[in-house]
Amino acid sequence: MDSEETKTKKKQKEQCIINCLPRDLIEQIFFRIPVSSLLKCIGVCKQWRKFIRDPEFIAGHLKRAPRCALIFFPQESVQGKAYPSDAVIFDEAWSQSTLAVPVIGPDDFLCGSCNGLLCLYTKTSTIKIANLATGESVHLDKPIKNLKGDHFSFYRFAFHQITKEYKVTHFLDEHKNYSQGTFNIVQVYTLGSDKWKDVKSSEALSLSCVKNSGVVSVDGSMFWLTEDTEASWKHAVISLDLNEESFSRIQLPEVTLGGYRRYWITEINGKLCIATGKVHKDRPKMLHDKLQIWTLDSIIEQRWSQTYSIPYAHNYLAGPHFVHRDKIMMQGPSCDLYLYELLGKNCGPKLNNRVKQLNFSPHKPDNMQSYIFVKSLVRLDAYKKVGIVHGSKQREGWSLKKWEAWEREIYDVEDAWKQVFELEQDSLEILQALVMRANEVIRQRITMEINQLMQHLPEQHPRSLRRLNMVELKRDNCKLKARMNNAKDMVKALKQAHVDICRVHASDPRKETSNSATNISQE
Repeated sequence: MDSEETKTKKKQKEQCIINCLPRDLIEQIFFRIPVSSLLKCIGVCKQWRKFIRDPEFIAGHLKRAPRCALIFFPQESVQGKAYPSDAVIFDEAWSQSTLAVPVIGPDDFLCGSCNGLLCLYTKTSTIKIANLATGESVHLDKPIKNLKGDHFSFYRFAFHQITKEYKVTHFLDEHKNYSQGTFNIVQVYTLGSDKWKDVKSSEALSLSCVKNSGVVSVDGSMFWLTEDTEASWKHAVISLDLNEESFSRIQLPEVTLGGYRRYWITEINGKLCIATGKVHKDRPKMLHDKLQIWTLDSIIEQRWSQTYSIPYAHNYLAGPHFVHRDKIMMQGPSCDLYLYELLGKNCGPKLNNRVKQLNFSPHKPDNMQSYIFVKSLVRLDAYKKVGIVHGSKQREGWSLKKWEAWEREIYDVEDAWKQVFELEQDSLEILQALVMRANEVIRQRITMEINQLMQHLPEQHPRSLRRLNMVELKRDNCKLKARMNNAKDMVKALKQAHVDICRVHASDPRKETSNSATNISQE
């Protein structure tokens, strides 16, 4: 009893020592701890829980969080087979994640990423805002339910640094239909408010530009392209100040560009950028000439400068954020994702500098999105008090019938792994038992075969209880096939060992055949 009390007092004393450190010192220590570990620290004591959940600490930790690349694959059907929405995250060292993102449902579409929060368009009547790291999520009602022609690309997500407000925007035609291919209303929802607000433009703007060129948020404003037949680029930039709720037009560089082109709007190092390049007419998303990237140096003077000129390549761009730090991300036509090094201003990547990151088949090369992402502790519970925000009311996700076959495949793979592990273990035990019954020559050969097989037998690790992402699932299937082939080699060696031992015993009548060994090997 005394020893238990001593341990308890010692533990309390250790906790007191940590908590008695200066707040600044504790803060600096916790700033260096990743979100996944901080979520565990919350359960240590009340003081730590209060400290980690403090809004000021969350904001400070967010500022220091490393920027990652999140690659999103929308759900699609390939050769009649449905593939769910999925995501792969690359960290600072470009190591990729292996587990699926739980907050992304199989039918969700990604509309934006901001401060660790994802904005997801669902096929129900809600928009989902979710924190990938904490798993917390809220659903908010779409501004118009069952709107014909509505599309996930008409929704975007942003954060205003001055007001500290999260905004969801929706592009809408005033007639509440998309038959004209234009819109003149941007519906804005401020997270925590009780309704959407209409912000009307004085002109009709192009929906096809929004779909094809994208939308980005920079310094509290949303930016996208619209058609402008009088401009040299036949396009202009439209901005919406999310605080003032006012529109403005920005002219593109007065540079003549020829050929059939495509344009992408993006953000690089906190600045608005436009990328453009010639594309194939039969493949309007595929580059077939050099890619130019222009940066808006001054929004007041509307002054642009060419930042990069990237050499010719048959590639696709994954918007809206295809430049991450000193790398540009491109997709090859064979479903490979490459990184090219950006060496400096006006310098493009060379082919020998490219690094293959992953193969994303069977997904299509023109159906991928890339976002900047950080893991954060940003909380959503404060936004659950208004009527427009609620939990999901409809049956969704993996419980839908359309994904039953996909779920069954996952279970079949897990069963196959279990069977392989059992077969490997049983085969090794039987081989080891046969070694004891063999003569010296056969014993040496069987021992050598066991050692060779063991070299190709990776250490068995517990299987993850969480779902693997699409890329890791393919690798896992390849590993399973290799293990199954190795298990077949073990069974083959087992059968040969049994034949050799039986032959030796048959040639020497003084030795009795081991019935137990025979029975075991036949199993």
